[in-house]
Amino acid sequence: FKSFFFLISLNPIFDVTASRIIGGIIVQPYTCKYQGALLAIVPGLSEPKPYCGCTLIAQQWAVSAAHCWRPAMMLVFGEHNLFIDEGYEQYFNVSGIYVHNFNYRTYNNDIMLIKLSKPATINAYVEPARLPGPTNPLEYMDTCTVSGWGVTSLYNPTPSDELRAVDVHLYTDCQYYYWGRVNSNMLCAGYRYGGKDACKGDSGGPLMCNGYLEGIVSWGISCANPYFPGVYTKIRNYVNWIYWVMANDS
Repeated sequence: FKSFFFLISLNPIFDVTASRIIGGIIVQPYTCKYQGALLAIVPGLSEPKPYCGCTLIAQQWAVSAAHCWRPAMMLVFGEHNLFIDEGYEQYFNVSGIYVHNFNYRTYNNDIMLIKLSKPATINAYVEPARLPGPTNPLEYMDTCTVSGWGVTSLYNPTPSDELRAVDVHLYTDCQYYYWGRVNSNMLCAGYRYGGKDACKGDSGGPLMCNGYLEGIVSWGISCANPYFPGVYTKIRNYVNWIYWVMANDS
């Protein structure tokens, strides 16, 4: 899910079979009601394959990372264990996709707005995340939470069956670690001494701060390394665009 850059080439690579939250815990089922997964529809496979995260933001809308786009994909919400039918899952096809001048080289504008094929049923298991506004300032060094079904160890490529989450801190000095590759449309969050991070397979998933969706898992140098925090799309820069698209979609 979370893609990463090689230290030498700085070229993004993807591996949709690996995924993880590192240093986190299995969340209490259905506490992250906004969390969803993107499922790739792969010819020859009987079941869609989970490969990225997403977040429900309105009854018929979700956001994910633009680099998570696939030609054929579905979404699922109300999920905890990806490999057990627990009876609360809601599956959706995609009826519309909007991106915002995404740059695959720099990962600028790594956001994808997805219209679901039908409205989600809002209940005890599925609920939209709140988007931040001017009255909800972002406080750096806040503790935020990132969640996903990614792998749980840098050396174990097996994704987690159950949804996991880990607390991370927002960074104010991210440019120092990434040599100018982080811009004003990005946030950094992690743990200064490493060991806590999102990673491949968690891309597109939510970074929640003070009850609001502030980030989308985007990229980083490897995962959970000391002094290299994860990089997230800064959602509050796109809130006006999101509301405009939802209001004007036909």
